Amino acid sequence: MALTQSRHPMTSHFDADPDTALLDLLTGPRVHADKRAGLARRDAALDPLLLAAIAASASHTTRNHYQHDLFPGARPLNEGLKRIGEDTNEHQDRKRLTYVSRQAPRRARLQNQVILESKKNGIPGSLEPLKAAENLPSPISRKHLSSAVNVQMSEIPPQSHPPPTILTEVKCMARTRIPTPHGPAFLHLYHNNRDQKEHLAIVIDPAQYSDEETPLAPAIRSRSLDAVWSEDETEMDRIIRGAYVGKLSTTSQRASHPPSSYQHFSTDAVPSPLVRIHSECFTGETVGSMRCDCGEQLDEAIRLISQPITLPHDPSVGLTTMPGRGAVVYLRQEGRGIGLLSKIRAYNLQDLGHDTVTANLLLGHNADERSYEVASAILRDLGLGSEVGEGVRLLTNNPDKVLALEKEGLRVVERVPMVPRSWKNRSAAPLTDGPIVTYGSSEGEKAVGVTMLGGEAAQGEDLDKYLRTKVLRMGHMLPLHLVGTNSLT
Repeated sequence: MALTQSRHPMTSHFDADPDTALLDLLTGPRVHADKRAGLARRDAALDPLLLAAIAASASHTTRNHYQHDLFPGARPLNEGLKRIGEDTNEHQDRKRLTYVSRQAPRRARLQNQVILESKKNGIPGSLEPLKAAENLPSPISRKHLSSAVNVQMSEIPPQSHPPPTILTEVKCMARTRIPTPHGPAFLHLYHNNRDQKEHLAIVIDPAQYSDEETPLAPAIRSRSLDAVWSEDETEMDRIIRGAYVGKLSTTSQRASHPPSSYQHFSTDAVPSPLVRIHSECFTGETVGSMRCDCGEQLDEAIRLISQPITLPHDPSVGLTTMPGRGAVVYLRQEGRGIGLLSKIRAYNLQDLGHDTVTANLLLGHNADERSYEVASAILRDLGLGSEVGEGVRLLTNNPDKVLALEKEGLRVVERVPMVPRSWKNRSAAPLTDGPIVTYGSSEGEKAVGVTMLGGEAAQGEDLDKYLRTKVLRMGHMLPLHLVGTNSLT
């Protein structure tokens, strides 16, 4: 609104700064330019205008400020009306209005969400679902951990120490036997205190069927599952959740004993178990997408772990081979941690000419947003990779994964490469998106496996571009010379 020149003596500087002059005019003291008609103060009427200006320029000012006494002019009109016959000093004793939030703190809302999710999954609601059993051994001294947790915040000088890190805890909620095309395996379902996802471990260990007191290698068992969870827990309760030994049947129903201690084991006579940290991939594992080799890798990992192990020559042992043993930790981290929705959108960006790394960056994600704290905790629960347990031979081409697991304290004694099946069958023929290459089976016979692709191999230009990006932009250790020349552009 344009301002016109006023005859008031205080408005002589309107031309320089009309907004400041208007503010002085409305909020300044009473001016008696004319003794018969003085200008009254406009503070009370101007407060809503000032508040509106602040709200328009500052995001931290909300409508709730209208209920505070910081702005008397913004109160409801009936608060300032004095009833007839009331004391004129009543306003001095009036209680100040306070704003009470009806929204619970974030921590309380998250706890309520955990309870609701637990009820949906048939688990009794608890604010501490991962509370460890008293008889569960741990390589960390329980007394030391308790004293570290109970340190009073008042004893820590301000700004002297960083906030304590959250110790990742996992708990195996159930275990069952599953027959696979590569042999029997045990499926473990884990809960954790870092996210609301249910991660899995596929354990391949035929020694669990044996009743030998001194097996050639220790059984790969979950410490949290075999522990006693409560005093009123029955033997059948333990068996139903999977805490049993041998092969469960109508005639064999024997619950396992709680672990007494971690077993110290040397890998001189028996090679370390083979372990794969695998991230979930719906498109590659369930619908057979050949944009990636994730479905192929999952099947190949289980197949390799199930292969018989050749033992070093030792006359005292009297054996040359033993059944394969190891585990696949299956993490619910779709699309390198960005989720299925963003992964599908990234596919469209890839069709526009971008590689997998650039597509993730364009969607506002990192190239790889996965973490491996939960995977390390699951392996420690299985007695693998800890200082007092067995070391692991890690099935991976990703050096960052090895470093991340070692940072979490996992003992990796060897990295075992995973060469794509299609690269092993590479021929001079140009790549197409036609029928998939058969791997490990006779002509015309479909190779069996645990995913949609089964025991066969994925192929195509999309796959080679995907693998090439892994090598050149993510540092995966793969022989790049095996990639077809027509996919190098």
